[in-house]
Amino acid sequence: MNYLTGQRPADVLKMRDGDLKDGALQVRQGKSNKLLRIVLEHDGIKSELAKVIERIHARPHQPHTTFIIALPNGCQVKKWHLRLRFDSAKKTAAELAIKAGDEELASRVKAFQFRDIRARSASDIVDLAAASSLLGHSEKVITEKVYRRIGQQYDRQNKQAWQKITILKERFCLTKENKITQGFLLRG
Repeated sequence: MNYLTGQRPADVLKMRDGDLKDGALQVRQGKSNKLLRIVLEHDGIKSELAKVIERIHARPHQPHTTFIIALPNGCQVKKWHLRLRFDSAKKTAAELAIKAGDEELASRVKAFQFRDIRARSASDIVDLAAASSLLGHSEKVITEKVYRRIGQQYDRQNKQAWQKITILKERFCLTKENKITQGFLLRG
């Protein structure tokens, strides 16, 4: 959800089903108080975000909750829940990289921070104006200088590391799925 929306963790954690209006996810950013509309479908084609939200709603044994991201009991996920699970997933990914013999990837995984997801989201959008709009910035220069990581030598390596992390994540989710979903319904 953080990657697909480009929003700060605090804003993602407070997202509710009621924020889904008129084919868009409406986000009120906590830092700037800006209201953003993230369109879920364009010309009849659903966005990846729309597909994730559909998977969230289709989960069996889902507790009654209004939060899009919720604990198994339906309560809102708090920052510390997210921190614990992120640190655990990062540790597991680093261990898998070491097991696969890739010390460099393990080092990059250990250095990865949750806030890097927002920067990655901005960097993966080709159009700077669109990236700036998604992040809620009034000035494109903020997005360009602080969040976009395109055109620098290390980005090519980071892209390779990101692809490896994605592969490791898929393996991890497939082999540990029950453990993950029992502890935390990061729906999607």
